[in-house]
Amino acid sequence: MAGVSTNYDPATTAQALAQSFTSGRQSILTRQTTQATAAEKGLGTLGSALSTFQSSLATLTSLNKTLAASSAVFSDTGIASASATAAATAGTYSFFVEQVASAHKVSYSGLSDFAGGGSLTLGVGAGTFSVDLTTKATWTVRDLAAAINGATGNTSMSASVVTTGATSELVLTSTATGAANTITVASTGADASLAAKLDAAPNQLAPAKDAIVRIGSATGTAITQASNTLSVIDGVTMSISKAQTAGSAPVTLTVASDPAKTTSNVQAFVDAYNKLKSAIDGLVSPGDPASGGAVGAFAGDSGVRALRDRLVSMVRGTGATSLAGYGIIANREGTLSLDSSRLAKALAANPSGLDTLIGSASINTPSGIAGQLDTYLKVWTNSANGQINSRKEAVGKLQTALTTRQSALDKQYDSAYARYLAQFTQLQTVQSSMSYNTSLFDALFTSSKD
Repeated sequence: MAGVSTNYDPATTAQALAQSFTSGRQSILTRQTTQATAAEKGLGTLGSALSTFQSSLATLTSLNKTLAASSAVFSDTGIASASATAAATAGTYSFFVEQVASAHKVSYSGLSDFAGGGSLTLGVGAGTFSVDLTTKATWTVRDLAAAINGATGNTSMSASVVTTGATSELVLTSTATGAANTITVASTGADASLAAKLDAAPNQLAPAKDAIVRIGSATGTAITQASNTLSVIDGVTMSISKAQTAGSAPVTLTVASDPAKTTSNVQAFVDAYNKLKSAIDGLVSPGDPASGGAVGAFAGDSGVRALRDRLVSMVRGTGATSLAGYGIIANREGTLSLDSSRLAKALAANPSGLDTLIGSASINTPSGIAGQLDTYLKVWTNSANGQINSRKEAVGKLQTALTTRQSALDKQYDSAYARYLAQFTQLQTVQSSMSYNTSLFDALFTSSKD
């Protein structure tokens, strides 16, 4: 009589049976968890791509910014420089820079340590602020400079210290240029030695002067202002940096369209759009087994596909006023490319047409294609009720539910494993006993026959 086999491991057997018991539900949970994780990552990618594109639109088309660019160049950039918006009228202008604006700068010499007490009232132009000198028993000049720089209400001057031998010199500099922005200092109840120095006339290191620019020539109409930045031509900002000597020829400012900058701006728009579309294409891709292309996180999501199709529809347009008329051409898939020759011809025929068509992504006054794109994308990116946040919340809830279900399934696995382990351990014990008894019987009957 053959013995009963006990040549198996109860733990391994129990593990296999427990896995078989939960494998169907585990497969479903694993698939759903993988999909939820991919959706979470995909939403991050989508949100980032949409926000980046909106930022690019704002940079290119927000208030006072246009794709069509103009340049403004002075004949002598050592005297002045300039920049222009597309609103600037092309032309040539002459100016004579008689004087540049400067900031008032004074110093008080012979200062030494002084006793605390009283206060100082300092000002630039009409504005003043106070420094309380009662907060310390003894002050150094560096303490005083620090107190001036940190004083509440001081937005008009800076203080520094220059040491000359055994004494220190307090240097005050106005933060604003212009003849009206002179520095004043007055003491009230301050240490006598300090008051004597500050109430006396300071050393004039640099005068407070206005900028004076004359139109056309050195004898032309004077433009006088406190700043060295002038906006006397619509769409043009001028910055003067050096006065001209008497008898010098006026500098010439040339304002003209800037085709190279315009093309660069349009290309930046094309690149920003294509980058967004490429990101969405990857997210909705069905995958390509032949080339190993991965399935996108939203391959079966009609909402994200509708987002992509809507964007393509907006930039494709129709008719003579479409982007294609300005060389911005969408292919069959909706990817844009730029024909710079067509762009140049269209701008020559209608210089303002491109900016009217593209419009602005400005928050207050959205217009044109840029405004349509930005307004539509806010349906997705709005932090309060946008699609991205709503979907993230839904995915988060799903992940929480999947985690709970996984925990429950893990407990079921552990319970099944424990049950099978106990059963097969007991069975192995019974089989071992039966095998032992069988061996005894075999030995007994074999002995009797002999």
